[in-house]
Amino acid sequence: MTGPVTVFDVDDPAFLAPGDMPARIREHCAAHGLAVPATPVELVRSIIESLATKYASTLRAASELSGTSIRTVHIVGGGSQNELLCQLTANLTGLPVLAGPVEATAIGNVLIQARAQGLAHGSLEALRTLVAQAYSPRHYEPHA
Repeated sequence: MTGPVTVFDVDDPAFLAPGDMPARIREHCAAHGLAVPATPVELVRSIIESLATKYASTLRAASELSGTSIRTVHIVGGGSQNELLCQLTANLTGLPVLAGPVEATAIGNVLIQARAQGLAHGSLEALRTLVAQAYSPRHYEPHA
């Protein structure tokens, strides 16, 4: 792939409903005067770059609004398996990224249900520590 990558607004309402997302992305880019990704490789790279860019801007806004300094980004779920997404997020945020676990939603659900049934004990932080001990995240450091 040569040249700059198209970055689009992943939060645009056009992307909310299910359907042919590649076609919607191309239509969105054309309608907003952006270079339209022509190949599957360009489309995937555009999506990944757009997601990482949105993560970075959202983290900056959250930090500013809360007055809290963010020191680490945690990416869980399916996105944590995408090395390029994780590395670009580290690069664009300037923060280390911890990726994983992939099944974070299911793990959290099981732990909360276990706690509700009296089978697991402790605070939310204690349950998070338990997950951290069982699932080692992959680390990504920002590159210039």
